[in-house]
Amino acid sequence: MSLDKFPLGQEFLGLIAVITGGTGGIGSATADYLSARGAKVALLDTSESSNNKYFSIICDITNDAEVMDAIATIVKKFGGIDILINNAGIGAGGDVATNSDSEWQKVFDVNVFGAVRVTRAAMEYLKKSSNPAIVNTCSVVSEIGIPNRALYSASKGALEALTRAMAADYLPLGIRINAVSPATADTPWVARLLSDAPDPAAMSASLIARQPMKRLISAEEVAHAIAYLASPLSGSTTGTILKVDAGLHSLRIN
Repeated sequence: MSLDKFPLGQEFLGLIAVITGGTGGIGSATADYLSARGAKVALLDTSESSNNKYFSIICDITNDAEVMDAIATIVKKFGGIDILINNAGIGAGGDVATNSDSEWQKVFDVNVFGAVRVTRAAMEYLKKSSNPAIVNTCSVVSEIGIPNRALYSASKGALEALTRAMAADYLPLGIRINAVSPATADTPWVARLLSDAPDPAAMSASLIARQPMKRLISAEEVAHAIAYLASPLSGSTTGTILKVDAGLHSLRIN
């Protein structure tokens, strides 16, 4: 694909992007990144965005009717959908015996089935786009065993497998589907996790120590990776799980 087709730094000009979990952390950083490069951005979240720059809809992605209504509202306002970022997710701690059936169902309902619902609702519009792309937010824990993350790891592993399966299904239609796989990022979700810990300082030090770069990843760094995968300039990239993990998956420096 010729780079001349896109204005410098404005490769998303005229494209419509939908971001779930868009009002904070990685979702908010991704909205800023795509918008700065020309995209029109719509956010779905369980709370309304405080940033009036973006079209924001309160939507529970565990409710199919709400998802269908939200996607229809976005299409009515913008005329279509080109990019879908399935970023919404919730966490869980504990080993496999810790969480109840209802907790397992809740996490999978958001992290996996939520992505399914939003993708299903948006698919008819993505099929009409000249530059359609989906990016899912997975996690490095889908490939690395980390203590006390059984439920969360299982949900993100399912989402990673789903990403590759969808990429194969929709390749003939030209819809590219990829995922980012971050390690621990400096986000409000991690801040809440630390605040609930018996010893927040010790837990923070442990999270930082296990990453070879010895720091948390910024939301903006993950947003940059999402934008790369969503960009029409990445037209040959599909079925890819892009790690943004401070070297955790590949490096052993101690």
